[in-house]
Amino acid sequence: MKKQITAIPEVIIIEPDVHDDHRGFFMETWRCEWFADIDGAGDFVQDNHSKSVQGTLRGLHYQIRHTQGKYIRVVKGKIFDVVVDLRKSSSTFGKWVGEVLSDENRKCLWVPSGFAHGFYVMSEEAEITYKCTDYYAADYERTLLWNDPQVGITWPLVKDNAILSDRDRAGNPLSDCETFA
Repeated sequence: MKKQITAIPEVIIIEPDVHDDHRGFFMETWRCEWFADIDGAGDFVQDNHSKSVQGTLRGLHYQIRHTQGKYIRVVKGKIFDVVVDLRKSSSTFGKWVGEVLSDENRKCLWVPSGFAHGFYVMSEEAEITYKCTDYYAADYERTLLWNDPQVGITWPLVKDNAILSDRDRAGNPLSDCETFA
């Protein structure tokens, strides 16, 4: 397994060792010890699995209480995964990092608490699994506007628009978001 630090040091790309042969492949997708030196990771309490069609943009979601660290992996397809720092005390507050995750590159992404997360589906469809460090709490879920010019995410949109939920379309700009200390 390889760890790659991103432009926001707390956001980490994990590349599991993959053992390919004529039958297919085998890989460990998560081990507790991989997260021993990563602050806030490892104590997962919930696994989620989502499926989306091409052009779907989900996010940018976060929980203001019962904050969730997330370990994300693509089981099928290809996405552009984005993380935005919402910690006011951080030197990277309001900055974002993006990474292509796919069933081909098999990269995984660690998203710590205090960050908004979202993704855009680049393939015909995509299935994503993610482990969370706290339970989903609808009352505390918030949405950062996916195209807020202050954040300036460069999404690789296939068309000029994305398929969005009403909630994601109505997200708040960074200036109006509840953030973290």
